[in-house]
Amino acid sequence: MTARRELFVWYRVRRERADEAHCAVAALQRSLADRWPDLLARLLVRDEGEIATWMETYARAAAETDSPGIDREIETAIAVAAQTLVALIEGRRHSEAFEVAT
Repeated sequence: MTARRELFVWYRVRRERADEAHCAVAALQRSLADRWPDLLARLLVRDEGEIATWMETYARAAAETDSPGIDREIETAIAVAAQTLVALIEGRRHSEAFEVAT
């Protein structure tokens, strides 16, 4: 059995860019889900005043126990798609992958 990976991506968004950034992230995650229908994508937000921390999470549905989860192909596609967010965020996106403990 292969260990399943999940991806966590965090970055900062200024309050005045939040609506536009939210629409962009939703479109990005929809386009990825169109390509990988079993992709589970979420957006989490921690409001910290003028600049909030946002986290995108990515996992694959656990229908197949031997699924690798978020493999390098999907991780790369997420990074490429996220180029549309560059002008909407503060600083850079930080990505970290974790294996699901069983």
